[in-house]
Amino acid sequence: MQKMNLEDRIALTRAVVGLLDSWGVGAAGQIALLALPAGTRPGAVRQFRQNTAFPESEQVMERIEHLIGIADALRTSYPRNAHMGNIWMNRTNHRFDDRTPLAAMLEDGLGGIIAVRTHLDCAYDWYISGSDGASR
Repeated sequence: MQKMNLEDRIALTRAVVGLLDSWGVGAAGQIALLALPAGTRPGAVRQFRQNTAFPESEQVMERIEHLIGIADALRTSYPRNAHMGNIWMNRTNHRFDDRTPLAAMLEDGLGGIIAVRTHLDCAYDWYISGSDGASR
């Protein structure tokens, strides 16, 4: 992602917190999913809902990029029902060892987040597999 100004970072932070809220992720889970710095307290999520931006770190931004990719894939998978994405994230799935996609992401960290994204987004899966011919 490009360098963003503070106003854009705050808007992105609010959008991501809103997305995670819609999936039913509590404050501690949001901190874990985003790999926020050690010592970040659950109360900090309340500040993120207001006017505080996430820290500028590559790790946090990478996870945000994947979470937005997941949300976009859910939106295109269920274009007629916005609530289906939330339901899908909380329904057990054999692909994730009979866990919910959300549990896989929380328990497996970045690997779980990427697994959920590749399951939902075949174009991203194709891209990271190197099938597009680009070297990575």
